[in-house]
Amino acid sequence: MAARQTQKNKIKKYRKPLNLNIGMLIFAVILVYVVICVVIYLQTGHMVRYEVQKGSLATNHIYRGIVIRDEEVVNTTSAGYVNYYANEGERVAANDLVYIVDETGRLNDELENLNIGENVLSEKELLEFRSELANFSHGFSRMNYISVYDEKNSLKNTVKKLANVNMLESIDRINTSSGVANVVNRCYAPKTGVVSYWIDGYESLKPDQVTEDILNKKDYEEKKKYLLSNTLLERDEAAYKLSTNEKWSVIIPVESPERAAELEAEGYINVRFLKNQYESWGAVKALHNGDGKHYLQLSFTNSMITFVGDRFLEIELLLDDENGLKIPNSSIVDKEFYLIPDEFITLADESGKGWVLKQYVTDSGEVTTKNFQISIYNYDEKNREYYVDATFLNAADILFKKDGQDNYVVSKRATLTGVYNVNNGYADFRQINILSQNDEYSIVSSNTRYGLNVYDYIALNAESVHEDQFINE
Repeated sequence: MAARQTQKNKIKKYRKPLNLNIGMLIFAVILVYVVICVVIYLQTGHMVRYEVQKGSLATNHIYRGIVIRDEEVVNTTSAGYVNYYANEGERVAANDLVYIVDETGRLNDELENLNIGENVLSEKELLEFRSELANFSHGFSRMNYISVYDEKNSLKNTVKKLANVNMLESIDRINTSSGVANVVNRCYAPKTGVVSYWIDGYESLKPDQVTEDILNKKDYEEKKKYLLSNTLLERDEAAYKLSTNEKWSVIIPVESPERAAELEAEGYINVRFLKNQYESWGAVKALHNGDGKHYLQLSFTNSMITFVGDRFLEIELLLDDENGLKIPNSSIVDKEFYLIPDEFITLADESGKGWVLKQYVTDSGEVTTKNFQISIYNYDEKNREYYVDATFLNAADILFKKDGQDNYVVSKRATLTGVYNVNNGYADFRQINILSQNDEYSIVSSNTRYGLNVYDYIALNAESVHEDQFINE
């Protein structure tokens, strides 16, 4: 009885048989796959693709230059109050009246005693005002606010000139017994030229004397002096100046002697003047002045009168920018290749593949030859040599012609500039021909053999990619 009780007290735990759940199994497989993919992803090189597009470089061709003209300052021959009759920017002939000098200052008092009436502007005179104000408004820039004062003085002289024309007609009616007519001197232009009523000390400046300080307008406003009507001048003081030649030039700074030589080679450059959007062709000459900087002289044979009131001008060089495929500079890389004479290569097709007959040693030690496939990246037509990827050949490899007679020892190397094409999911070097370049982008030739085409994908950063690398985006 006791034995039976002992057996009843010995209870064993029941073990359930292993029951695999198909859902859990699938989840485990997926989890393992994801982990493996993550590990592979972290161990594989990554890069950003860039799609090649057509374009051009937005190069800055805007410069500020100094105007050089044939200018002659005309001084007063007697002291007195000066009143001008020729307009600013007006062309006068030799012996044309430019201004009068009232030696006593009594002329204004005498004229006030006459009832000379009010000045009425003609349609022609009103048109001149409108044209001058329209040109100023079109070329005005807040960055150059000082030009407002130039325009103010120009308009002031024009108004006084119109008033003085009426006054000049009245001088002859003044009673000569007053003695006023005897102390009014009429001054005439010594030669033909365009009149200006300002001086700045640069009237005799030569192109080879231009310096960086001059172009930066250092102390320029202190040097510039406006010549206004009804101003008291001493004898031999500057009364006005004449620009006597239609030929004139603008001197601009350039970045380097190479840039100066490049622009000089153009011969003539089309220039747009930002003041009024006028365009003109200028003859180009490179200057290397004494301050060690580099300059360009643009010479013109027309429109001098349009800018006779300006010493400094903002201009834009209308150059023909290169067009082609636009790529970032970060994608460009240099790569070394072997140079192989074309008679030792058999082209497979236009895809850049070929064959060479190379000597090699078998496992048994026998020396023989065998065809090996290679990739071609460029062809030098002058030397009749192909650029072959160095991964396919080694230095001192011996190549044979197809007839097996002559041989060539691989040794000669050269470098090509290119990018990594990733159209097929791996990095494939493609040679490029750079047409122009700035700090960020380059323009390269399109549709070249062994080169790039529009809509190709390239590696944005060439330094992070190596040849034949599998690409993960």
